[in-house]
Amino acid sequence: MLEGFSSERIERDGVTINVRRAGQGAPLLLLHGHPQTHAMWHRVAPRLAEQFELVLMDLRGYGDSGRPPAGDQSARYAKREMALDAIEAMRRFGHERFQVLAHDRGARVAHRLALDHPDAVERLLLLDIAPTLAMYRNTSEAFARAYWHWFFLIQPPPLPEALIASDPRRFVRSVMGGRHAGLAAFAPEALAEYERCAAIAGNAEAICADYRAGAGIDLAHDQADQDAGRRLTQPLRVLWGEHGAVGRCFDVPALWRAAATDFSGRSLPCGHYIAEEAPALLLDETLAFFRSNP
Repeated sequence: MLEGFSSERIERDGVTINVRRAGQGAPLLLLHGHPQTHAMWHRVAPRLAEQFELVLMDLRGYGDSGRPPAGDQSARYAKREMALDAIEAMRRFGHERFQVLAHDRGARVAHRLALDHPDAVERLLLLDIAPTLAMYRNTSEAFARAYWHWFFLIQPPPLPEALIASDPRRFVRSVMGGRHAGLAAFAPEALAEYERCAAIAGNAEAICADYRAGAGIDLAHDQADQDAGRRLTQPLRVLWGEHGAVGRCFDVPALWRAAATDFSGRSLPCGHYIAEEAPALLLDETLAFFRSNP
């Protein structure tokens, strides 16, 4: 997978961030979801690298990036911190302004990135999320059943960590295989990579910290923005799977119109893992939305 992409490491605030790069053209940052790594883009990245300078980043706590101690309120896994990782990575490669394609947890980082650093983010395409604050505030029984891991991972330590660490492979397969397309949607090489990284020491602690931040300090940041009337000002496009829980449980367009001044989006005939379930459709959308010339 991703043959021809360079592998690089950057450091920010004592945390190593793993990056893969390839291509030329306008800079485009790709951010993955849970419990995945940058490898989730393997079906679309080679084609995108023909028109963009791609930067694929493993979020802190995932892939081959560092897994720092969570800190008070899991603040080292706040989306604001992850957004700063992305800013540092892009600046390291000479990009003060760039576009962003992001999925799941990475899309939540991208949302924060665009709010905190509006001059850095030119356009963003988010996959299968609604705003985090709205999702927690409007949780239904159907959503809680479908996204059980949101509520399991935020339980006090050490129980979630111990259960995950007892069999990381089973955790990955349970989360990913329990959705619309099952495990058949994933290339064996990609699934093996997700399982490898899930078994890295400290991984269970890191992903729990990510979700605890998402249900705590991130909500405080989101509420502060909402109270101040801050909205995304960049062109925003959102795609969601018609068979996924986000589209079934929330009015995705209405929630994003409330959070952004320039929204467009639609559902695609797939489940949650759009880049792996519907790569051709995602490529069409991506190439139509982003500007390929720097």
